[in-house]
Amino acid sequence: MSTDFQSARIGLGARLRELRTEAGLDGKGVAAVLGWQRSKVSRLENGKQTPSVADVAAWVEAVGRPDLLIELKGRLAGLETQYRSWRRQLAGGHRARQELGVAESSVTEMIRGLEVSRIPGMFQTADYARCVFETNAEFRQIPRDIEDAVRARIRRQEALYEPGRQFRFLVWEAALYVLTCSRETMAGQLERLVGLIGLDTVELGIIPFGAQLRRPPTHGFWIYDRRLVIVEALNVELWLDDEETIALYERAWEWTAEAAVYGHQARRLIGRARASLDLS
Repeated sequence: MSTDFQSARIGLGARLRELRTEAGLDGKGVAAVLGWQRSKVSRLENGKQTPSVADVAAWVEAVGRPDLLIELKGRLAGLETQYRSWRRQLAGGHRARQELGVAESSVTEMIRGLEVSRIPGMFQTADYARCVFETNAEFRQIPRDIEDAVRARIRRQEALYEPGRQFRFLVWEAALYVLTCSRETMAGQLERLVGLIGLDTVELGIIPFGAQLRRPPTHGFWIYDRRLVIVEALNVELWLDDEETIALYERAWEWTAEAAVYGHQARRLIGRARASLDLS
């Protein structure tokens, strides 16, 4: 978790504590009023847990300061602008987040991405995407709007065929072998990748096993023009838009791209992964 984010969350917690003490309540007292565990009050006040909008709304009522709800919601929105909880984003299923991806892609001329363990969403077949959404729904225990999410993801891919757009992706060779779906589905996915090589809007680079790297990639990320970086972590999705951070991720992408192979060399690596499935 970034220092900036944690500092802001600690500041929000300190503000909640200040309001509680001004109201003449101790931690046990405000917990009783709210019907919460005392431990939750402690975590919120010490910046160890991010409150929900409902939490801060209940807090200002409990301390008799409903007039401060706008202030606290503003502080919370500042946190969530960059650090978007998957729990909240996917509360109703995958479709809403996929629709957001469609909208973001529609206003972007160039997307640069790096994936280390899976095929980029922009290049996924419907069957592969279905496996991704099904597994994620089970893991996160969220509603299964699988087909709506698949349709949204495939609709997003229409941008691949729009003149003037650029999609420059780097994929670690290991991602060609990770089987989160059936071998038949993976075979179709690898064939899809081969079919995209040579498309004038797509640049697909494969980072081979054994490649010499100045800095090994630690996680995947997507760069939208030069205005936004999106990074997926296990519990949050980071939307980062400050110039220094964007420049850092651009450098990470460029250093990794130095080791990538393209064109017929990329086809050969994909073909080798396809042959390893042994579907004969």
